[in-house]
Amino acid sequence: MQRPIMTTVSFLRRPSRAATLDDIHIAQDLVDTLDANRERCVGMAANMIGESVCIIAVVDEDLGGRITTMLNPQITTQDGAYETQEGCLSLQGERSTLRYRRIEVSWQDIRGRARHAAFTGGTAEAIQHEVDHTLGIII
Repeated sequence: MQRPIMTTVSFLRRPSRAATLDDIHIAQDLVDTLDANRERCVGMAANMIGESVCIIAVVDEDLGGRITTMLNPQITTQDGAYETQEGCLSLQGERSTLRYRRIEVSWQDIRGRARHAAFTGGTAEAIQHEVDHTLGIII
């Protein structure tokens, strides 16, 4: 189910609790909401739809634009720092931020299986932005 976008900064600043398999319905709503906003968004965190749970969804360029859902993502490696400008559906305008060209991430998929992969380019940038959301960090 598509949900409205949360814009309350005090809510977005709260770190998210760990996700469990009981939260899969939130993951599906997150994917539905991201899919509905694809023309202006490449990633979302659950707090952006009003759920303070550590779940993100990103459009994965390396998988032909498929949406990848991650429960409890943790960036384990980052290389190639650069400054960039990012926008966010939850905020007005763009802001400067530090990102990394290559990252490695550990997470659980929607079946609870442990995953680990490397990401580059726009997908890596989107993951970093959404992981920041789960930590209560707003660009």
